[in-house]
Amino acid sequence: MSHISRILPVRAEELRSQFPAHRSCKEFATSHYHRTVHVPDGFIDAPTSAVTGVVAAAAVAVSLRGARRELDERTAPLAGLVAAFIFAVQMLNFPVAAGTSGHLLGGALAAILVGPYTGVLCVSVVLLMQGILFADGGLTALGVNITNMAIVTTVVAYAVFRGLVKVLPRSRRSVTVASFVAALLSVPAAALAFTLMYAVGGTTDVSIGKVAGAMVGVHILIGIGEATITALTVGAVVAVRPDLVYGARDLRQRLQLRVGGELVDAPAAEPAVPVAARSSRKVWAVGLVTSLVLAGFVSFYASANPDGLEKVAADHGIDKKTEDHSTADSPLADYGVKDITDARLSGGLAGVIGVGVTVVAGSAVFWAVRRRRTDDVSPSSTSTTAGSSA
Repeated sequence: MSHISRILPVRAEELRSQFPAHRSCKEFATSHYHRTVHVPDGFIDAPTSAVTGVVAAAAVAVSLRGARRELDERTAPLAGLVAAFIFAVQMLNFPVAAGTSGHLLGGALAAILVGPYTGVLCVSVVLLMQGILFADGGLTALGVNITNMAIVTTVVAYAVFRGLVKVLPRSRRSVTVASFVAALLSVPAAALAFTLMYAVGGTTDVSIGKVAGAMVGVHILIGIGEATITALTVGAVVAVRPDLVYGARDLRQRLQLRVGGELVDAPAAEPAVPVAARSSRKVWAVGLVTSLVLAGFVSFYASANPDGLEKVAADHGIDKKTEDHSTADSPLADYGVKDITDARLSGGLAGVIGVGVTVVAGSAVFWAVRRRRTDDVSPSSTSTTAGSSA
């Protein structure tokens, strides 16, 4: 939920004292123009981090089972793409206030596009890739980040979304409006969840009331950006392929037949799989190219200001006991490729690599989940069930 995206105007000798001698100040400035960090190690104490780790692991396990019901031959290929798209858009910090920026969390977007269970998995895959490859978010804080960014945002957003689509007119516009409101509320909910975690296991003695006010206040502004991105993305997909949007599945009108003077719903006709597969591949290709462009080129122009959590942490002293990342020496740490001094090339190449790794890892996970579902309803299991019931 936190982004650090800035270059501090410190003296050259201070840089030399803080970073290895073989890295010159110029190399640091050009290769670290865009540093993205979620909750790092040291913000939350070990016991609380362990508890959130258990919560996150349990939620992922439940989501793996739940995703079997959500993924089908059309949505399974797109789930990995959604994860890659979230990775790419998270690199695009946008200004929200003086000296502060924000970025997409992605829980609402994922839940509405591919379902809440699959949405939790999408954001979790992104966080795992960021933590391991890019030194983005502490490894001991992975449970904290998954709980805040994957679980809280997805649960809150999808609950709000489903509640709204039930009362709003059944239309594509209603889906877009509901997506906006759901995403807007999910961000301050995640900020509040972090504040509660910090109240229980924070490593510094700060006023929780002040932290809560600052966190929720700035993340309401960030939520507006989140809502805008979510609504635009969902609206674009639902306009061309509403059947690929999990949250819009109720938009399909059932054919009604008059039987005995009364109207009854006719059985829904399934679309031809080959046609859907071809169309899905086209959507997948467009989405992948978009993600690569955003991460590889547009991210260079992202806001250089610290994001909401990093700003609040600095202002209130939450970051006093921040620890170095375990993979700080990774070749892709801080979203730059090691030994490439050109900022645009280093950051862009890291973004492209990140999108590629995320889409491969995500697709592998979701294909495995989809395959497990297929195995569960295989002809052999069906015939066995039929034989036993006979």
